[in-house]
Amino acid sequence: MRVPLLLLAGMVVAISSAQSPFKLMGDAAPMDGGCIQLTPDVPYSEGLAYSTQKLNLNTYFEIQFDIYLGTKEEGADGITFVVHNDPNQYQAFGTWGECMGYGRWSKDYVAGNYISPSVAVEFDTYYNARQNDPYCDHAAYLENGTNFHTQYWNNNTDNYNLEDGKLHDFRFRWNPEKQLITVFLDGHIVYSGKKDLIHEVFKGATQVIWGFTASTGRASNLQYFCLKQIAVYKIPSRAVKPVKPAIPNLTLQTAPKMDHNQAAISEVTSVQTPRLDQVPLLR
Repeated sequence: MRVPLLLLAGMVVAISSAQSPFKLMGDAAPMDGGCIQLTPDVPYSEGLAYSTQKLNLNTYFEIQFDIYLGTKEEGADGITFVVHNDPNQYQAFGTWGECMGYGRWSKDYVAGNYISPSVAVEFDTYYNARQNDPYCDHAAYLENGTNFHTQYWNNNTDNYNLEDGKLHDFRFRWNPEKQLITVFLDGHIVYSGKKDLIHEVFKGATQVIWGFTASTGRASNLQYFCLKQIAVYKIPSRAVKPVKPAIPNLTLQTAPKMDHNQAAISEVTSVQTPRLDQVPLLR
C-alpha cells in the first residue's frame, strides 16, 4: 500500500485501490495493472464505477487518482469524478455523449437520466455549445446532474489537450471545517470553492457515494482511471465546558443529540495497485 501524501496532525487513514472495490455499470471493466476502463474506443459507449466504500462528509479527505482520456484529439467525450446521494444509489447514471454518463442534455430540461443530488468535476474533451464549453479540453466543477458550466480551467491556453496518451494526476480534497473543495490536475489548482455540502447539496446526508462516469458519442476514445490512494483525516472532537447556571436552582438540559432503467451491476472484489510503468506518465 502506498503511503499517504497528506501529513496531517491527528489520525490519517490511507486506503489503497486494493481496499476499495468498485461496482461497475455499462461498459466499465477491470484492466490489467489494477486500473478500470470506463469506455472502450467505440462510439456511443457509457461506463460507471462506484466505490463500495462511502465517504463521510464530516471528515477531511483527499482522493488521488490518474485519469487517461485517449490519444485522439478529435475523440470524445470525457470523464467525471462524482460524489452523490442519488436515490438510485449504486444504480444512478446519467446521459451518454456530451453528458459523460453524469448529467442531462439541458440545464433547463429536468428530465431523463442524471445524477442528483451531487457534485462532480468533469474532464471534457469535446466541444458542446449547449454546455457552454470552450473549444479546447478543460476541467469544470458541476452540480446536481447538469454539465452546463459558466467557469472552466484550461491552463490559460486555447490549445489545451488532455487526449495526449498520458496519465494525468487528479486530486479531490474536502475540508469540512472550512467547507472548502479544492481540485488539482497535474499539480495545478483547477477549482477552489466554499460549499456547505452537507446542508446545501445533500440535505443533511453525511454518507455519500463516489466514483467515476464516462461516455462517448459519434467520436470516441479509450478512457480509464487508476485509483492511487485515499487519505482520510478524522477531525478530533472538541471538549465543551459545561455552562454554570446564572439563575439559582435552574437546571440546564442538553439538547438531544429519474426514471431510471434497471442497470446491470457487477462488483470488482479486488483492485490491485496500478502498474503505472505500463502507461507513459505525464512529464
